[in-house]
Amino acid sequence: MRIDGVFSGGGIKGFALIGAYQAIEQRGYEFERLAGTSAGSILSAFIAAGYTSAEILKMMEDVNLKRLLDERPSFLPFKFMKWIAIYWRLGLYKGANLELWLEKKLSAKGVTTFGDLKKGALRVIASDLTNGRMIVIPDDLPKYGLNPEGFSVARAVRMSCSLPYFFEPVKLTSSTGVSVVVDGGVLSNFPIWLFQQKDPNQNKRPVLGVKLSPKDEERPKNRIGNAFEMYEALFETMKDAHDARHISSRHEKSIIFIPVENIITTEFKLTEQKKLALIELGRERADSFLKNWPH
Repeated sequence: MRIDGVFSGGGIKGFALIGAYQAIEQRGYEFERLAGTSAGSILSAFIAAGYTSAEILKMMEDVNLKRLLDERPSFLPFKFMKWIAIYWRLGLYKGANLELWLEKKLSAKGVTTFGDLKKGALRVIASDLTNGRMIVIPDDLPKYGLNPEGFSVARAVRMSCSLPYFFEPVKLTSSTGVSVVVDGGVLSNFPIWLFQQKDPNQNKRPVLGVKLSPKDEERPKNRIGNAFEMYEALFETMKDAHDARHISSRHEKSIIFIPVENIITTEFKLTEQKKLALIELGRERADSFLKNWPH
């Protein structure tokens, strides 16, 4: 069966998305259109390019995650350099290694730009801080005077993954000027609204979402006792409040919720045991859900 799919952001927790994709694939579902944010944009791009779950699992086994964290060289003490990087560069790591890795893996399947994909096959979310707006790539690129078909898929995914203060923002240069672009999760971490009609029965194909969090009613309340906890709660609220408005009780029936706990979004030194546990969690949750889907 052909379906549309949406994968949420979640940083390194995205390993659970791979397990979910494995279960989806094993049940014979194939994706016609995909959308994703951050980690979800990486998986969506690989699926749109033609990668199977087995190929993605092998790819992630082979990659050294720490090599994707490219610091700028400096003779300054590390702690001092971290503050300099955040103040002047707006991020600890450049993000160039991530983009190069994505380019290499996508080009192996013959995908470099959005023109290499079927029209509408892939959309990713990023946040334009300069203009204060969400960007749906490639749909919104003409607003910047850019040709969607000639735009790099790897660059779009890197933009969607540029977690504020962790990766440096991407500077999108266009005929309208230079825009500072960061992680799409700032404005929409789960863009299921891209595909869903008010009445799910009006969709041309079933829409299946995979979200790296519990249902709203199962979500623990944020504890706010100091400035750091308030910042964390602020960021979590920004990520999820917009999308929550688009998830009704009817739509929840088409969303696989994967409550990932005890994993930090930026934990790139994840042990092999934790990777496998995340993948298995995603596979188990998806497999259990798909036994009664679609309704």
